[in-house]
Amino acid sequence: MRQINMDDSFTFAKFWRCALQVNPFSYQSAYRGSEHGFEEEQYNAAVLEKCLALDIKIVGIADHGSVSSVDSLRKVLEPSGIVVFPGFEIAANDKTHFVCLFPEGTGTQLLERYLGNLDLLDPTDGVRPSRLSSEQLVDKVDQLGGFIYAAHCTQDSGLLKNRLNHVWMLPKLRAAQIPGSVEDLAGVESDFYRRVLKNKDDAYKRERLVAVINAKDVAKPADLEHPGATCLIKMTRPTFAAFKVAFLDPSSRIRLSSDAAKQPVGRVLSMAITGGYLDGLKVNFSDHLNTVIGGRGTGKSTLLECLRFALDLAPKGKQALKLHQEIIKENIGRAAGRVELVVVSSAQNGKQYTVSRRHGELPVVRDINGDVSTMVPRELLPGLDIYGQNEIYELAQDEASRLQLLDRFLPQDRDYEQKRADAQKRLKENRVKVVESLSDVDDVESELRRLPNLEEQLRDYEALGVAEKLATTSLLARERVIVSTAKESLQSFESVLADFRRAIPDLSFISDEAIEGVPDRDALVTMRETLGTLKESFETHITEMETVAATTQQFFSTEHDAWLLAVQEHDKELEKELRTLPDTAGKSGQEIGAAYQKLQQDIESIRPLESKLPGHQQQHDALEQERRNILAELSDLRTLRLAALQKAAKRLTRKLEGKMKVEVVPEADRSPLVGYLLGCRLEGIGEKRLAWIEEAEIISPTLLVASIREGSGMLQLDWGLTPMVADALAKLQPSQIMELEALELEHRVDISLNVAHGDAEPNFRPLNKLSTGQQCTAILHMLLLDNIDPLFMDQPEDNLDNAFIAERIVNELRDAKTNRQFLFATHNANIPVFGDAEWIGVFRTEDNRGCLELEAQGSIDVAFIRDQVARILEGGREAFIQRMEKYEF
Repeated sequence: MRQINMDDSFTFAKFWRCALQVNPFSYQSAYRGSEHGFEEEQYNAAVLEKCLALDIKIVGIADHGSVSSVDSLRKVLEPSGIVVFPGFEIAANDKTHFVCLFPEGTGTQLLERYLGNLDLLDPTDGVRPSRLSSEQLVDKVDQLGGFIYAAHCTQDSGLLKNRLNHVWMLPKLRAAQIPGSVEDLAGVESDFYRRVLKNKDDAYKRERLVAVINAKDVAKPADLEHPGATCLIKMTRPTFAAFKVAFLDPSSRIRLSSDAAKQPVGRVLSMAITGGYLDGLKVNFSDHLNTVIGGRGTGKSTLLECLRFALDLAPKGKQALKLHQEIIKENIGRAAGRVELVVVSSAQNGKQYTVSRRHGELPVVRDINGDVSTMVPRELLPGLDIYGQNEIYELAQDEASRLQLLDRFLPQDRDYEQKRADAQKRLKENRVKVVESLSDVDDVESELRRLPNLEEQLRDYEALGVAEKLATTSLLARERVIVSTAKESLQSFESVLADFRRAIPDLSFISDEAIEGVPDRDALVTMRETLGTLKESFETHITEMETVAATTQQFFSTEHDAWLLAVQEHDKELEKELRTLPDTAGKSGQEIGAAYQKLQQDIESIRPLESKLPGHQQQHDALEQERRNILAELSDLRTLRLAALQKAAKRLTRKLEGKMKVEVVPEADRSPLVGYLLGCRLEGIGEKRLAWIEEAEIISPTLLVASIREGSGMLQLDWGLTPMVADALAKLQPSQIMELEALELEHRVDISLNVAHGDAEPNFRPLNKLSTGQQCTAILHMLLLDNIDPLFMDQPEDNLDNAFIAERIVNELRDAKTNRQFLFATHNANIPVFGDAEWIGVFRTEDNRGCLELEAQGSIDVAFIRDQVARILEGGREAFIQRMEKYEF
């Protein structure tokens, strides 16, 4: 619930509930032929009780042709803050009924004179009609300063029921009462009423639509509970003057009970500044359209930059950031000022928070109880946009920034992002494994290629008779290889056990604290016991295996030590044999023997690799298959993502029908491909020699990699490359090829703006072919689209023409503001006036600081605000009239 101090509760326009045809005590028995069971004092008290319970703030008292009981009811209602518009119901000489209301405070004697002026046939009988026609009656009430509306116009004695189209089209008749919603009348009398009320019947067509209200005859207090007894009328302060102004703009200011405006989700409720240029400023913002006006240097931009400062939202453009920092330093920093906001958070389900920030410090967020929160302002209103003066212009120059604006309208699929990130991670891990696998296969094959040569050398030694004297050499070499492998096997057992123990899950997720208060706690306790038993069993078995492994290690060490002693003896014997070998070809017999031993050891270490090679190759094939699977998975994800993006673009185009078109061009951004190949630093390959990538009609990393693997010739054939470029690409390493294969090309979003004005044939132009002003136009269209958080902007009219603002922006604002909060600092009258801003703040300067007093805040229905809008934005009343005369409007 919005909290506002009573002192400043009339600083913006809001909807007030109004009961505009409440009858006094005697009406029920006089005109309904029944009793309501109340004495007059009881009746009046019961009406007051219902008004307070239903939050009815305005009551129109309208007895049939009589005002005798107005004062008794008014005296009961007004002390409780309910505003009374006194009046009466009256019939014209064509028997059409109207309700006439007059300003609060209008006395009974004056009301009696008004009745006399309206020429009742019998002043003592309020039911008798006036001698005046409906046209005369409407004109007369207007002359008297009153307000007249067609009572129960779709029922007996109603204006539409009587088919008085000439009366319906009178400009001074501004409202008509119906029993429910307009759609409730669908099909009634061949849909006549609904067509007229929607201004679609040529015989009843008006330049300005009649305001449709609910104002059921209230004959007894309980009638006030009926949905058709009241309607909502937007005013700054509930006064008769503001009431009449509301009917000049009914589409914005009049609501039936059935179509009450929704409250925006995220919004800034209030702002207070202590210290600096705007010291003492206090504002309660409207939930809808807020505008700041005033001369240059009065503080309009400072207000918006202070909002940005408190929320810690850095401008997106470099120049905007520089300007923001200068404004804050000059207007807040020198006085160590403080800004405090009260916000309603969209992300936190409508909870209210206070955000305060002192210059030189970080923002502090407090909840409604005053406790400091761990959240930062951006987490409260994640979709909030603030744009400083000319920041839209700056963004329009940067393509990346323009495209970022589309992000919120495109599907934010966290599941897709997670799956994609997981697949990319697995692909990267796979690449590392594939490279290792290739290395292993290459190493084995390289060693095996040495084997024939080594065996040939061995035969040469055997021809010298060395083999006979050193017969045990080959056997000892084989022993050493076997023992080394045995040690590795033992270490593998120990490593597996360590991994196994680490893999046992922690069950703290299902502890007593974790399941406290859950509805099915007993079932979870049973699950925990089952898991606990399993964990205990695993740990027991692992401990047993670790014990076995430790014992085995001891045995193995003993056996290994014994083997070493035996080998040492064998080595001593071989040493003796080596000394007996004859010298040959300039080498001593000992050197020849040592070389023979080394040759035997190499051969024995290589021969087992023949049996391992198929295993390495099988592992490599499995990794390649895994890679193909992951690439296919990524391809499927990208296909689904592209479909979602294209669907979102079509939806966005429909929302912007006639204004903009949005199209997704698949994998159109080829810069990652160019960038990667440049990063590979291929010999002789620069940016110009990669121009073919942008020129190719269709290209993808997958297709390019397929050609690279086929070699230089295929690259030349498939892509029309020169031999030099093709050869360079063909020399890419396997790891580089796999990185290239994993690249993803981003989709391009093409935006086109309709640059035609008015009813001209649409003329759509791409964003990059537009002038800066037109680019700003496109950006503003996007900013005004669906968002549950506010949009604050300084002078949105900059770089836009008035025709565009009047034709498009204002209309979009009027629709969007019912569900979203806006704040604009502006010099353009179209925005606050035709946008019907609920809050207008009029800044002025005094003693070298900006001022915004409470009386300078309100809507266009406040006389002072209206005069200031005309003076500041139109150049004053005289200038406005002169322009109107020159245009001959």
